[in-house]
Amino acid sequence: MKTLVLDDDPFALKLLDRQLEHLGVSPVLLVERAEQALDLLRAEGDSIGLVFCDLQMPGTDGVEFVRHLAGVGWHGGLVLVSGEDPRVLQTAERLARAHGIRLLGAISKPVAVAQLREIVEHNSAGRVARVRRPGRSRSPDELRRAIEAGELTNHYQPKVSLVTGELVGAEALVRWRHPEAGLVYPDQFIGVAEEHGLIDALTRAVLEVALRQVRTWLDTGLALHVSVNVSMDNLASLDFPDVVAAMAHSARVPLSAVVLEVTESRLMKDVLAPLDILTRLRLKRIGLAIDDFGTGHSSLAQLRDLPFDELKLDRSFVSGAVNDASLAAIVDGTLAMARQLGITSVAEGVEERTDWDFLVEHGCDVAQGYFIAKPMSGEALPAWAGAWMQRRQELGRSAPS
Repeated sequence: MKTLVLDDDPFALKLLDRQLEHLGVSPVLLVERAEQALDLLRAEGDSIGLVFCDLQMPGTDGVEFVRHLAGVGWHGGLVLVSGEDPRVLQTAERLARAHGIRLLGAISKPVAVAQLREIVEHNSAGRVARVRRPGRSRSPDELRRAIEAGELTNHYQPKVSLVTGELVGAEALVRWRHPEAGLVYPDQFIGVAEEHGLIDALTRAVLEVALRQVRTWLDTGLALHVSVNVSMDNLASLDFPDVVAAMAHSARVPLSAVVLEVTESRLMKDVLAPLDILTRLRLKRIGLAIDDFGTGHSSLAQLRDLPFDELKLDRSFVSGAVNDASLAAIVDGTLAMARQLGITSVAEGVEERTDWDFLVEHGCDVAQGYFIAKPMSGEALPAWAGAWMQRRQELGRSAPS
């Protein structure tokens, strides 16, 4: 596979070319203009697996190049390079990911060989997964039929204590076993459910399956709480707490084993109903988590006004915080606030050993993410739990190898 380097500075081009040659990367195409790079990618994009792009360029700058790159249909790995302020580089990095581009990293000038080697090795080993582009949204009629036919199923991602390494719970993540399209992910149907009045039926279906799974785990001696995502749209019916309690009673699951993760994808239309419902849920000893804290509408105002007992720190703050002073400051401040409020802190998106070690050092309570385990079927979780428990003595204050 070819590597393309885009930089308007001839000296920077030659230097990076030499560094890549030293690392055994070849052939390398050197380009000084974004328009020329885009033409090459349109013509022979399948043969170009890696692109290095400078941000500060005359004419079409790096940000514009990233925007146009998203429309070319190229599927290689991108590395952003810049001598700009690190926060500008970080913002450009997030922009590239938002465009669905497989971003391998963002590095500052002058480029350090060690950092370059790490990126090249990751790309060569194929360990950096491509961004999963959202599939097409499903129709309301399709979704309604799927709910009625019982086609929704749950996968479960373990949640473990960062202090003891103990498995404490699992988050239920809904999937749709479509008879023709195979496994359909929630980004293709949650929005449809909210827009077309199907979110209550969908949430109840997910909760029912999750409660049955908890009962099965309990019967095998595995006592865990299960987290289920609910939309603010679920909190419009004042009988929602009674419905949840009745479902748990029917499944013979204690209410204390249920955590509802509240995600506000849209602004609340009615403030009083959620206050009423969430307070009654807590009175029933049902756990409440504020999901994706710090993003969207999940804010300090919600933490002030609503009786949450768990705060889920969004993955966008967790990933890379060990090497990012801004992210580290946000994580530290959030964890300190959670401690002062007596709220359990849960970090999402823990995907590297460095993420785990950082969170242990900074006093986070619970973690979930690919470093611990990918989502799995309910039937597979007990076997995974047994293997995890065998490694707990290795965990201590650090992650298992």
